[in-house]
Amino acid sequence: MSNAAATSATTKSDDITFRYATRDDLPAIVALLADDEKGKTREELGDPLPDAYYAAYDAMASQSTDALPNKYLLALQGTDIVGCLQLTLIAGLSRRGQLRAQIEGVRVASTARGQKIGEKLITQSISISKSLGAALIQFTTDKTRKDAHRFYERLGFVASHEGMKMALDPK
Repeated sequence: MSNAAATSATTKSDDITFRYATRDDLPAIVALLADDEKGKTREELGDPLPDAYYAAYDAMASQSTDALPNKYLLALQGTDIVGCLQLTLIAGLSRRGQLRAQIEGVRVASTARGQKIGEKLITQSISISKSLGAALIQFTTDKTRKDAHRFYERLGFVASHEGMKMALDPK
């Protein structure tokens, strides 16, 4: 994928099309995030969708550039959004200033699992990251997601670090 193609992210892999999300896609993205054992307890579906999701999308858009995107990458079958992940490229000083890619919120619709959509989504994010000059791609996954760990290891990822989190009270 060329740098110009990485900017728009509209490409095709077999029957799956990839593109970056727009604000109009937020209800479908949140539905995917909630279509998950952990997501059911973390997300809030509603009609209308809570304003916090739109504020977060707008904040991501304000941080995003062509060279350092912070965007949701969508996988579509026809016009149906069947998968998503957040892809953020991060400039930093460690590792001799290497650019790194961060993946978050990987989800495939429960009705579309088993079709290698997740694999295609990860492969597409790797391709985009490489085309933008990233030397490393990383993510975190919950320790209880053993199937996800096997999936990522099959794709060549290595559990090289122990992650830590602290919940903060947003006062």
